[in-house]
Parts: sequence; structure tokens; C-alpha cells
Amino acid sequence: MKFGRVATQSAAGTILAHSMQARQLPHETQLVYRIAKGTVLSAQHLADLAAEGHQEVTVAQLEEGDLHEDAAALALAQALVPDEAGQGIRISGAGAGRVNLYAQACGVVLLDSEALHQVNAVDPMITIATVPDFHRVDADGMIATIKIISYGVAAGLLHRAGAGSAGAIRVQAPVYSSASLIETTVTREVPSDKGRRAMAGRLQRMGLTLSERVLVSHRESDLAAALTNAPGEVILVLTGSATSDPADVAPAALGLAGGHVIRFGIPVDPGNLLFLGELHGKPVIGLPGCARSPALNGADWVLERVLCGLPVTGEDIAAMGVGGLLKEIPTRPMPRRSP
Repeated sequence: MKFGRVATQSAAGTILAHSMQARQLPHETQLVYRIAKGTVLSAQHLADLAAEGHQEVTVAQLEEGDLHEDAAALALAQALVPDEAGQGIRISGAGAGRVNLYAQACGVVLLDSEALHQVNAVDPMITIATVPDFHRVDADGMIATIKIISYGVAAGLLHRAGAGSAGAIRVQAPVYSSASLIETTVTREVPSDKGRRAMAGRLQRMGLTLSERVLVSHRESDLAAALTNAPGEVILVLTGSATSDPADVAPAALGLAGGHVIRFGIPVDPGNLLFLGELHGKPVIGLPGCARSPALNGADWVLERVLCGLPVTGEDIAAMGVGGLLKEIPTRPMPRRSP
């Protein structure tokens, strides 16, 4: 692609690089208007530009083997997403060298980071920007934007950028439809339903229903019985007293019911005091106290992957520490920073 200034009279078929004012003639009342950048200049455009006094224009000229920015952006999108339904992605139309990718339904975005790095490494004019890996997305949420920075690129470069990129982005939808939340109490008072409301909101946006409220005393035997009888496909536990050790009440109750703990503790703050386990094929998540708030915390990262049927190992949870400092909470009774 050539870029630069040319004589206005010689610019037919080129792409205007900067918006310019033009004047339509002949008219009893002369019409002054704006020609937007990116416009492919016609003979009428050139006459109107000349009437306004422009002797030169800055333009882009596609050469043999070049693709227009819109065609290039759409071609790259189709290379990345050859199966829209299978990948859970909708490709937008193209405009100004840009195509956006949207989730067809709620879920978790999965990225092949290495393949996407290769797309961006071919030429600075060919770009894709995405949300982070494992990002939760709602239906119609944007998950990526493809932008061709120049007005055109060589087809060969675009082919190199798209090679090996098929399927590098996909949305994994939830695989469960119901969950149970078991809350333990340490006093005779019925606790606030704040935690239940926060968890119901998290589940609802992922398409899951929450079973009837379950309150049991903060004892291993009572909690073990509730775990055994929980009707949901996923079991959540929110204890009245924080779980501070793998041998504490909630993890011990899971073992008593015949389950096991996969990982206790998570390097995400807020949300450290979480455990992940399994009971007769059902995922069990011991929630940290901060899950009573709808604000983002470590439980969200684990819950969203679990609900979408993604394997979550101890190593996966350990890897969450990089980027796992989510937000300072001014009202915390023990602030993270020293006075």
C-alpha cells in the first residue's frame, strides 16, 4: 500500500486519509460538506475538493495483492472463528477496519494465548485485542476486537496472521443448571440473607437456579448431612465462622460425607479462605466470607470455571496468584497495608 500526498485530479479510486471539507458545484446555493476519512474518492469527490481549493490530498493507494481494511478485518475474524456456533461467538460487520467478536451466550472465554500472540506478531498493522483468559462474559458481551490499523494490508501478511489461529478464541457455556447453598450458623439467630442474595445473583447470570435455603448449625455432623442431601448439581458452603484450616468444620464435614478436598486456600485477595472439593461427582466450593458481597473476589474465578465444566486443579488455583490482588477494601477491620 502506498501512502502520501497526490494531486487531487489524480486521486480517483484512492482512499482519503484525513477528513476534508468540499464544495458541490454548480448550485445556486453552494453546498459545503465534509468527506470522511476512509472514503474511496470518486470523480465527483475530486471535483468538489478542487472547488474548495484543495490541489493535493493525502491518500492511501492499494496495490496489487492488497486487501482493503474492512475485507482484511473480516477475513481475519473468519480465520479465528471458522465455527461461530461451535465456538459460541458472533462476528460483527466490518467498518473502519474493525470487526468485533461477541459471545452468543454467557460463559467463560478461553484463549489460546500463543496463537493470538502469533497473530499480533506478523505485522503491526494487523491487531487483535481480547478480554483476559477465563473472563466471564454475558450474552452479547464483546470479547475481542480485530483492527487493521492501515487502510489496507498485503493479503500474504494477513494469511500468515490467520494461519493456525482457528479456534484460538471460544466461549465455554455453563454445563450445570442448579446449585445448592448451605449456610452454617454459630448462634441461634437467623443470619442475614445477604450472602444468599449475592450468590443467587452470581448463579442467575450464569443461568443456574438456586435451591431452597438451607441453614444448619456449625457442626461437622450437621453440615455433613446437609451436604449429602443437597439437591443441586453444584454445592456451595458459606460458613458462619471463617474456615481457617483444612481440618476445620467445613472441610472435615465434606470428608465425613464421603467427599474430599481438592485444594484449600487460594492466592487471590479478597477470597483467600476458599476450598474446592468433590462429593460423589458433585463440585463443592467452600466460600470465603467476602462472597457475601457481590464485588469480585477469588470465589468468582473458581465458581465460574466450575460452572462451565472446566477442570480446576490445585495447580490452576495456585496460578491465579499472578493478577490475584483484586481490590483494596477500605472497610476491612485489618487493612493489608501497615499504618
